[in-house]
Amino acid sequence: MVQGYTRRSRTRRAPLKGPPDRYNIKVDTMHAMRNRDHGNQARQATPAVASFAAVSAAVLAAVVLAACGGGSGAKASQTAAKVNKEEITVHQINFVLQRQPNVKPEQVDAASRQILERLIDQELAVQKAQDLKVDRDPRVVQQIETAKREIIARAYADRIGETATKPTDQEIKQYYNDKPALFAERRIYNLQEINIEAKPDQFEAIRAKLQGAKTLPEFLEALKADNFKFVGSQMVRSAEQIPLNNLDAISRLKDGQFIMNGQTNGLTVLFLAGSQRQPATEAQARPSIEMFLLNQRRAELVAKDIKAMRDNAKIEYVGKFADLAASAPAGTPAPTPDPAVPAVTPAASDSPTGASGPVDNNLAKGLGIK
Repeated sequence: MVQGYTRRSRTRRAPLKGPPDRYNIKVDTMHAMRNRDHGNQARQATPAVASFAAVSAAVLAAVVLAACGGGSGAKASQTAAKVNKEEITVHQINFVLQRQPNVKPEQVDAASRQILERLIDQELAVQKAQDLKVDRDPRVVQQIETAKREIIARAYADRIGETATKPTDQEIKQYYNDKPALFAERRIYNLQEINIEAKPDQFEAIRAKLQGAKTLPEFLEALKADNFKFVGSQMVRSAEQIPLNNLDAISRLKDGQFIMNGQTNGLTVLFLAGSQRQPATEAQARPSIEMFLLNQRRAELVAKDIKAMRDNAKIEYVGKFADLAASAPAGTPAPTPDPAVPAVTPAASDSPTGASGPVDNNLAKGLGIK
């Protein structure tokens, strides 16, 4: 069990006194104030979040009215449903709804009902798990503790990040001008990648074949003639979907040109088969740049605070980790951590244009990204 959380704490609270209408106004007002005080600057800068807050207030009012039986004069209640002896509250529904993007006001009632049904199923599963003592399984306890630590560490990072100052107009303009490949000269890239099995002493011969070929099929035929094994793939990527540290190199390519990278087990050739210009104006890019720069500042504040705490903390490595720590040269970066152990930094996109989704594995490998 998570410390401080018991089933007893979920017992029904006494309903608030007073006319239902006044209660609804008070709940909505408190909810709006909480969003205003607790929200960070990034949320205020995002139009979607503004409607998000309105949706949250709407669903809270809608569910409270439903619980009150509309205007029937019934006492206001925060309970949305009862599952055996346990209750599911309006606050639980509201919390889940806030985490669902793009919910329109007219969709609030349907979304609330769907969330409630899922919460009922979840509560039934929890009750059954407790009857089977699944919650006492050491693996489950460890997962609960890990989740608890992650939530607390994330809350700390968010608290520190709230002190970051918003970028100025000049800083936003400067970033726009410094990144033409992302904005003023933004392109959609049609990329073809060839992964070739080869030894380092064969790289120059392959480069010569590539430079001597007039077309990609001609180059592939030359590889086949010399019994080189290779695998090809094709992808279309916009500028913001390419890692920033590789975008400059790709943006310098003209249609038909290539980048060749050597790997430990072979060679990767990345062709720019074609591209299409789709520039973004400063006005269009401004919200995303502001969010990106603000997130950078938050991450820097957290990193600085963590470093200060490390410098003042007594950290002692034990067992094999003591040997590993002693043998590591000073300033050696740590290996890529397990995704199950998230870094303690505010969420920040790698791209200021706000692109979502993972970068294609083939493209990442072709550019030497592990």
